[in-house]
Amino acid sequence: MRGIRIGSAFGIPIRLNWTFLIVLPLFAFLIGAEVVTIAELMNETMGVAIDTEAIGAGSMPWILGFAAAIGLFGGVLLHEFGHSLVALRYGYEIDSITLWLLGGLASFAEFPENWKHEFWIAIAGPIVSVAVGVACYAVFLLAPADASAVLFVFGYLAILNVVLAAFNMLPAFPMDGGRVLRALMARNQPHAQATQRAAAIGKVFAFMMAIVGLFGNWILILLAFFIYIAASGEAQQTTLKAAFENVTVDDVMTPREELHTVTEETSVAELMERMFRERHTGYPVLYGDELVGMVTLEDARSVRDVERDAYRVDDVMETDIASVTPEADAMTALQTMQRNGVGRLPVIDDRGELVGLISRSDLMTAFDIIQTSGTPNALRNRGVVEDDRML
Repeated sequence: MRGIRIGSAFGIPIRLNWTFLIVLPLFAFLIGAEVVTIAELMNETMGVAIDTEAIGAGSMPWILGFAAAIGLFGGVLLHEFGHSLVALRYGYEIDSITLWLLGGLASFAEFPENWKHEFWIAIAGPIVSVAVGVACYAVFLLAPADASAVLFVFGYLAILNVVLAAFNMLPAFPMDGGRVLRALMARNQPHAQATQRAAAIGKVFAFMMAIVGLFGNWILILLAFFIYIAASGEAQQTTLKAAFENVTVDDVMTPREELHTVTEETSVAELMERMFRERHTGYPVLYGDELVGMVTLEDARSVRDVERDAYRVDDVMETDIASVTPEADAMTALQTMQRNGVGRLPVIDDRGELVGLISRSDLMTAFDIIQTSGTPNALRNRGVVEDDRML
């Protein structure tokens, strides 16, 4: 998830997604509009005497709403640092922490498969939220009786952080409770199988949240959608990772001698004609035997029809190229494609020479063969290369 970097802590970049800039003032408005009602409820349940007239006068409700919203997202940020710091202790890399529409998201370079690691990483966030709630409650207890604004903000944040911890512990994978559930199931079954079962339970919870959300809570509907999509995506990734265990790029790639390539001098018109004839949507660009770029159908389409004879491949090709080595895991190649938003990668050996090309369709064909045969050895006994066909 992309966002604006606003700083870092413990070496972890902190980002704000654009949706956060919408939800923060929205939350501030919603809290501000209910300041008096919330304060009256706190007076009844928490044994205080917040002056509702004082906090409900003039611009004070909106100031308190904004302060509470900032405090809420501050608690969410600490919650994500709870996950991240435990993950760092276990040696996992954290790409960033992003605040967005539905709270916070710690992006892991790789999810843990050790069930103990996942258990403690997952439960660390809710523990931090409870700790933040206790700290806010301590301030609430120590605040002067006539400090109505302080009592409101810290009392409200004490409640919200504990509620946040409890809500996150629902077994709705990939929420924290769902990850705890997967970790416990993975103690005595394969990680991929535990993921599939946890994801199925997560989808049921997503469906239930959506039903409840239909009665007026749009946030629950959005959260249900996110849970369903995220659970499906992670289950798919885990299945792919299990299937591609012990499969290398060399097992799947199209070798150099079978590659279709173009040169820098090739015109865009000729490139388009070759794409149609050879049914490829991307080519390595060579200068002699040296790889100098990659050119795709999208690159060629950036040139108008009438100008394609005048433009050459080197005018449109991409020169900042992501690549993999033949020894890399097949799953690493897929993740590199996803991270860079490309459909194919050149395969470069330790001498810096192009030895092949691996595409998303190569990987999906390999996956189908493994699923059918039940063993990666089938890849070594038959060809798995399939052209990138234009639709």
